[in-house]
Amino acid sequence: MSAPNGHGSGNREHPFAPAAMLGGPAMAQLPAERVNEIVTALKVPFDPSEIEWRMTNTTKGQQSARGQLVPYADQRAYTDRLNNLFTPAGWTRRYRIHTSANFERNKDQRIVAKVLVTCELRIFGLGSHSATGEEWADNDNAGTSAEAQAFKRACSSFGLGRYLYSFEGIWVDLDERKRPKFVPQLPPWSTPEGWAQGLRPNGSVPSNSTNGERASDGGPLAGAVVAEIEGMAEPLGRGLYRGLLRDLAKVWSPREIEDGSLQRKVLEHMRSAEGGLRRLEAALDKTGPEALIPVLKAIGLTSIERVDNLETLKRIVVALEGSAHSKP
Repeated sequence: MSAPNGHGSGNREHPFAPAAMLGGPAMAQLPAERVNEIVTALKVPFDPSEIEWRMTNTTKGQQSARGQLVPYADQRAYTDRLNNLFTPAGWTRRYRIHTSANFERNKDQRIVAKVLVTCELRIFGLGSHSATGEEWADNDNAGTSAEAQAFKRACSSFGLGRYLYSFEGIWVDLDERKRPKFVPQLPPWSTPEGWAQGLRPNGSVPSNSTNGERASDGGPLAGAVVAEIEGMAEPLGRGLYRGLLRDLAKVWSPREIEDGSLQRKVLEHMRSAEGGLRRLEAALDKTGPEALIPVLKAIGLTSIERVDNLETLKRIVVALEGSAHSKP
């Protein structure tokens, strides 16, 4: 389902892309001001014409059927933005594909493995980020779907597309074929124009600040910290992300954290968790995914997605790294 004017924008240059950003591998050591400029351009929302809608939930047992829609952008929108900012020679991506050792019941209640894909996205002059994507192995498009998911998650670590994680879903009426009767209107903050005016998901507008976010407790801008925490949802996965919010701040949403120091504490722990997941992926590259099965069983888990705290993640990583070191 596409939003109005739902066609991709091709390779047109993004209006927020400073000309000086364009370039390839020569962007080796960028000054801090240039890095900030690039990151700012990456965070700008996609043009509404590039946004589509996916149904994630439907009501049951109600006379009037309703569905919950969330917006997303096709993988092409992400590659277009990267190409426009850096040229095709200015960034690379690398995939690693595994058949996951996690066997779970899918929506049809069948025991199925998952295809696990890791994407390493490198932007010359900025660095690299890795993220994973997964799909049920019995899906004919499992590899393609998992690759796209991993790529988008890696992009979000640079800020690209991260704003889409701020949407909690919009409920709309469905017709007799379970199709939405209308496509939701995007809020102003999720458009390039609204973003340029300083609008943000929490409704803030500029006030003696270039990005509409106010400082809290003399530390980093509160809105920026919350946005970065929200951007960790996909890289960490639902279990670990929600577990850290629950244990550290006793909330389910980072927007409920009012104390600036606690926001920064949560973000620090999430960054540590992201680093732990990277170590896990590196260990699995050496041991193979089958080594994960006995480690999970030893701590009473059936899937890595069940991990919801740093201590458990650490135990798994240490065990797998030990196995990796012992392999010839």
